[in-house]
Amino acid sequence: MSAREEFWSIYREALPILLVALGGGLFAGIVLEGMVGSVERFPGLFVMIPVFLATRGNVYGALGGRISSGLHQGLIEPTFERDERLVNAVAASFINGIGISVVIGVLTWLALLILGWEVAALYELVAIMLIAGVLTSVVLIFGLLALIFAGFESGYDPDNLVGPIVTTLGDIFGMLFMLFAIGLVEVLA
Repeated sequence: MSAREEFWSIYREALPILLVALGGGLFAGIVLEGMVGSVERFPGLFVMIPVFLATRGNVYGALGGRISSGLHQGLIEPTFERDERLVNAVAASFINGIGISVVIGVLTWLALLILGWEVAALYELVAIMLIAGVLTSVVLIFGLLALIFAGFESGYDPDNLVGPIVTTLGDIFGMLFMLFAIGLVEVLA
């Protein structure tokens, strides 16, 4: 395949998913707009949002890269059957995703406290991040696996799918589950 043919192949595969990602980003922005009122109840919330979304991309982008490499090398089959490599990669990503969510809540609280800014209670920020982190992690893991496996089976290069899938799922479900977590913490706190 020539360089030009390879370019157009990548472009054809990536463009549709990038358009879906654009729509997902807009939807996440709409959800964010709906959260503005919660900022008064939970000062520090807006500080956590970009960090939370970025870490979803980092943790699950790495998982997507491992899956993509495993598919290309024939080490992972595109099926939901027990595979030690896949189980280990998913478990590590899940633990990292949950752990970093808690760290985000703690570091946000500490940073705002040091700056002398108003900040919600530590347990509130950590609870919001933990709930949103767990729920988003579950959706990202299963969504990422399902979409990459389906794309691979349909002849798409998973390397072209991982980034847009992770960012779109992470933005949409990250914001939805953060909104859910805020509502839950408001009721319970």
